[in-house]
Amino acid sequence: MSVIVEFRVSSEDFELGRILSVKGDSTVELETLVPLGDATVPLFWVHNASRDSFVEGVQQHPTVEEATPIDEFDDRTLFTLEWDTNQDALISALQANEGQILNAVGTPSTWKFEVRFSTHESLSVFSTDCEANEIGLEVTRVYNPSEPDVQPWYGLTEPQFEALTLAIGMGYYDIPRGCTTKELADEFGISDQAVTERLRRAIVALVGYTIPMVESKR
Repeated sequence: MSVIVEFRVSSEDFELGRILSVKGDSTVELETLVPLGDATVPLFWVHNASRDSFVEGVQQHPTVEEATPIDEFDDRTLFTLEWDTNQDALISALQANEGQILNAVGTPSTWKFEVRFSTHESLSVFSTDCEANEIGLEVTRVYNPSEPDVQPWYGLTEPQFEALTLAIGMGYYDIPRGCTTKELADEFGISDQAVTERLRRAIVALVGYTIPMVESKR
């Protein structure tokens, strides 16, 4: 079953982010990665940046052969990039695990990615590969695209979502605790034991939905 992950990564943590460096309010939007023989050619938009200065900066990188403008408008330019993909651990990890980039937008400091993997296991291996290459991923969302009604709650039922949200809001997981399970139970009009069990099931569901689980050896 496929899974979609949304994550942030520092522009300095991967080669393409360092190559496609922009300044101020400029952004880069990856259109697609086009396989061309043994190479992968990015097609991307650069918004609100000087074309000449951007190209000059890009072509200073030793892994870049050429950055070519394809189409130009008043506030954006479409480019292709010939470069050595093997120097980019993030892109290599995506390709090795058959990650499909659905959306990728870069700013001077951060890139936001939305990527589809065929299985949770592929996502898990991708994350491991990134960690091994010291690429700091900040995962902001993981969901199953075949269950759109479940996406907003990450696999939680509505009562579980409400209980977990209220518990966090009232400081139940703070140190020291900001409330008790009895106080949470009073908010819902249920027993202390019922709210405790609801929170337990919510955490199990959330972990099971967002983190690939490895079968335990007993």
